[in-house]
Amino acid sequence: MSEGIRRIVITGSTRGLGRGLAEELLARDCAVVICGRSQESVAAVVAELGERFGASRVHGQAGDVTSLPQVEALWEGATARFGGVDIWVNNAGISHAMQPLWELPPDEVEGVWQANVLGTYYGCRVAMAGMLAQGQGWIYNVEGFGSTGRLRWGLGAYGTSKAAVAYFTRALAAEAQETPVRVASLSPGMVMTDLVLGELAKDPERLERSRRIFNIIADRAETVTPWMAEQILSNQRHGARIRWLTPGRMAWRFLSAPFSRRNVFDD
Repeated sequence: MSEGIRRIVITGSTRGLGRGLAEELLARDCAVVICGRSQESVAAVVAELGERFGASRVHGQAGDVTSLPQVEALWEGATARFGGVDIWVNNAGISHAMQPLWELPPDEVEGVWQANVLGTYYGCRVAMAGMLAQGQGWIYNVEGFGSTGRLRWGLGAYGTSKAAVAYFTRALAAEAQETPVRVASLSPGMVMTDLVLGELAKDPERLERSRRIFNIIADRAETVTPWMAEQILSNQRHGARIRWLTPGRMAWRFLSAPFSRRNVFDD
């Protein structure tokens, strides 16, 4: 591995936002570890990205972020391949059916909270330990709807998990202040990934009712991921909360909506 190349682990990077972020970071001469739950999907992404950017800078490892031993194995695999990890991005997460909280099956709620909250904790725990030992590193936690406290029908359990991630990140940054490890959060806003589209597709009537608002506030992954990559590589502020959809940008979108032809849907 050439000196100066930043070595980056991205959880949940076989599709959607994580996959797009991996591509953008590879395009900026980083070395990237792809991680997802399925060995088949990891292998397919590694093969494709290795073909495009060079196999020497792409490594893949299947793992479930809700399992601490598997997250520890992810660190070990990354350091064995690249000699260390400079940046760890906790991106993996899942959502649930858009239903009121009392109608959601308990196991579905538990799964969301385990992946989004416990998975972020495990990633931070493992990355902190490894980065303290190597003497440096950056941890980024990806926020989502609920991180700012906003409410939306049918997203109560998911929003709760992301509100917890936002608080956890602030707490971790405060506790890591006197260490050589830096912590920050990334808020990409509403991104139309398979995760979001899959849930919307289950309720065509709600999809049609929501189409206008999504075309105002949401973005495609390919719009947001170049910005995310640049922020990750350029940020120097510990504890930063880096937001794509700022209040000013949101206000402008609503003001310009009558004159805009934005379409974030594949159709």
